Amino acid sequence: MNAYQSLKGRVALVTGGGTGLGLAIARNFCEHRIRTIITGRRADILHAAKKELGRNAFVCVNDITQLELLPRIITDIENSFGHIDILVNNAGIHIKKEAVSLTDEEYQKVVLTNQVAVFALTREVAKKMTVRKRGSILMISSMASQYGIPNVIAYTAAKSAVEGMTRALAVELSPQGIRVNCIAPGFIKTDMSSKALNHDPERKRKVLSRTPIGRLGDPEDVANAALFLVSDAARYITGVVLPVDGGNSIGF
Repeated sequence: MNAYQSLKGRVALVTGGGTGLGLAIARNFCEHRIRTIITGRRADILHAAKKELGRNAFVCVNDITQLELLPRIITDIENSFGHIDILVNNAGIHIKKEAVSLTDEEYQKVVLTNQVAVFALTREVAKKMTVRKRGSILMISSMASQYGIPNVIAYTAAKSAVEGMTRALAVELSPQGIRVNCIAPGFIKTDMSSKALNHDPERKRKVLSRTPIGRLGDPEDVANAALFLVSDAARYITGVVLPVDGGNSIGF
């Protein structure tokens, strides 16, 4: 409990924090009195989320794929809040399409958001963290990086890169007091996943049949893992990719 209590007053930046898993993570952070900055492209969604999250939530409207703006955004946040203690790289997109039909432009768009922008933002935050010799960076991966899933080749490639990035950055940054970890969510009950599975009963049957716990996960399951990994309770954990999947990645 003390490890979580020590989070009070820390500053977190959660990309894609207005909906889905990002919102669940932000909610958990705010409940533990972490000053949480949620980012995204749509101001209306972010401000609605802030209203729900309360006084510990703050809004930063931006597009992480505008790489040239990221250094200034991070500097402005640090000037306003004094420091960034926690970074959660949650924002992402995917295009569901057969590999042979996917265009170069579509592939690059997914990789830009899910991989290149993740690195660029992490680099800028890490520059600040290394000066203070402390910080926690959390990547969000996917089951798509754990095994083959059809029709999401760009997403799979980008998320696989994020897991490799997690390990490489952990080796570089951990000696400087910055832990880097990753969560690989399984099939989680969000609006997007529920809609997709409810329209594809066979896919839903297959998902549940290879998930030993026998149900879809809740966003709070991922949020609880995120809170643990960024807290002092996980102070000796770095470079791990933690599946939060009900056993799906090892199910038969």
